[in-house]
Amino acid sequence: MLKSLFSSSIRADLLALLLNSPDEKFYVREIAKLLRKNPSGVKRELDKLEEMGIVTSEKVANLKYFQANPETPLFSELKNLIAKSLGLPGALKNLMKSNEVRAAFIYGPYADEEESPSVDMIVVGPSSLSLLVGLQDIERKFGKKINCTFFEESDYKAKKKKDASVKRILSGKRITLLGRV
Repeated sequence: MLKSLFSSSIRADLLALLLNSPDEKFYVREIAKLLRKNPSGVKRELDKLEEMGIVTSEKVANLKYFQANPETPLFSELKNLIAKSLGLPGALKNLMKSNEVRAAFIYGPYADEEESPSVDMIVVGPSSLSLLVGLQDIERKFGKKINCTFFEESDYKAKKKKDASVKRILSGKRITLLGRV
């Protein structure tokens, strides 16, 4: 079962996306866009995961939506395994991908590899309820407070050029999660 479960990178990315957003439903092209993968490969892997009972699907009009199956006995174990294998930056990256964030990065002591009880990050894009709930879930899972600053894309571009504190952050070490900073 494990060999068939983790047989491709697309499948691992799919599991990370779906298990980190268990209440969300995604259609194939949406997932392919979020993961930056070929839609036919995504569809093939989703069908295999559905056969295993790890994901479920629902047809609405002419779209087939997929989501993680919380009823499968492997759900919580797989979710924990994905979180452990990705680490905090990986979990944040998958959360950002599934919430239409344009760019995101970690800065400060965590990025400098110092021991810190908190993680500072900047997110460029909209703040949504599912993103905030996901951040709280990651805080609990990893035992770190996440200090998140949100910018609209136009504000970020302006502050990047003129704001001294943003310039200072950008000149320091950072962990890019998504997009160009």
